[in-house]
Amino acid sequence: MKPLPLGVRVAAGLAVTALEQARRLPQQLAGLPLTVVSEAMQLSMRVQQHVTELAIKGDDVLSGLRPAEEEPEWATFDEDETPVTTSQETPADDASDDPWEEEERAIVAEAPEFLPTYEELSIAQLRARLRNLDVEQLEELLRYEKAHESRPEFVGMLNRRIATVKTQS
Repeated sequence: MKPLPLGVRVAAGLAVTALEQARRLPQQLAGLPLTVVSEAMQLSMRVQQHVTELAIKGDDVLSGLRPAEEEPEWATFDEDETPVTTSQETPADDASDDPWEEEERAIVAEAPEFLPTYEELSIAQLRARLRNLDVEQLEELLRYEKAHESRPEFVGMLNRRIATVKTQS
């Protein structure tokens, strides 16, 4: 049997496809509003992406035409701010005026040998371990805390424990 001409075969394929689409139409109508909204949102996102790309290209071109500010007036840095001292601090507490030197000293110093996990302890975990320490160890922990994080709740707890141990001795 000789095959039918290409045009006839294509026309038959189109007719079958149209019939299949017509059968699916009721199901597709239910989801049509959602599909339209989804496609509109996708188009909106694509437009926003293109606008952003154009703005970036424009910034690149224009940045060469005008010099950037050396230091924006709104920018502040830790070095620019004056340190706030509390009533508990006195100038004698500072061993050095150089904050970089103090930071380096704090980084190099390690937690006391008798409590190597000190930095990882919560205040409750530390409180449980303080009962087993003597005055010298407690004072060493207090010096370490003040030199590093100087957390008020830790400093206060260590001070109270030192006072308690001294009164019990």
